[in-house]
Amino acid sequence: MILETAKRVLKIEAESILNLIDKINDNFVRAVDLISSCKGKVVLIGIGKSGFISKKIASTLASTGTPAFFLHPAEGVHGDLGMLSSKDVVIVISNSGETDEVLQLFPLLKHLNLKIIVFTGNANSTLASRGDIIINTSVKEEACPWGFVPTSSTTAALAMGDALAIAVLKKKGFKQEDFAIFHPGGTLGKRLLLKVTDLMHRENAVPLVRENTIMKDALLEMTSKRLGVTGVVNKSEILVGVITDGDLRRALAKHSDLLNKKALEIMTTNPKWISQDALAVIALEMMEEYAITALFVYKGKKPNRVVGVIHLHDLIKAGIV
Repeated sequence: MILETAKRVLKIEAESILNLIDKINDNFVRAVDLISSCKGKVVLIGIGKSGFISKKIASTLASTGTPAFFLHPAEGVHGDLGMLSSKDVVIVISNSGETDEVLQLFPLLKHLNLKIIVFTGNANSTLASRGDIIINTSVKEEACPWGFVPTSSTTAALAMGDALAIAVLKKKGFKQEDFAIFHPGGTLGKRLLLKVTDLMHRENAVPLVRENTIMKDALLEMTSKRLGVTGVVNKSEILVGVITDGDLRRALAKHSDLLNKKALEIMTTNPKWISQDALAVIALEMMEEYAITALFVYKGKKPNRVVGVIHLHDLIKAGIV
């Protein structure tokens, strides 16, 4: 019984969304054009369940480059209409199209000369007759057993709002780099915004030894900096090699007097390193490609003096991985 009920609800709501496809027409195109050319903000208005859907659509628009916010109709008639300007576009959501709290706002919205997009399931409603652009979000039935609890209708309105937001996104040429700016705390934002310089170890935290440093001292440098690696530089402070934990294990099998060897005898030559201006995700890709856990960092367009080191753990901690 429970499983059947759940499947029935999902089937009805899925069909409600699919049925919206045939309702996409020139009104939808006009709505996209209107929002894309909006010089102010997009204001979402709804109450009850439609209010929650309005909030979500406003959030989606805002996160994809279209300034938007939710205005509660009850608060609107008590002063919050002062948030509106003549440059704004309004989207009103009401399945019945007869919501009193929303209807009482219309004279004020019209007085401000605002363009109004109406999402409604009733094309013959009062709201539909007063809106400038009508988006049909009607459904054949609600998913509740009595046919009146907002279920399919709110799902349909939400899906139509997503379709509208994504269509606006594409029309405005919004890119993933733009999305990252609005989501600096998300994984995508971090991948597209964080640079090596933001995460790398600097100055005294960078493990470095000279070519002629004996391995006893090189091992101390590796141990004290706790990155499992040390860079090897020449007299000009240019990176010429690296010594990793793996290099040490291989060297132990070859040299009984390892601690007295020089760094240049143990190091791996032609080390991989990266510019401090590179995206941190590029550092991750290099580590994956070469099966290494650290990259030494230089400043500028071509390798020169070492200015830092970035470790796989830094990338994991920052949420790049």
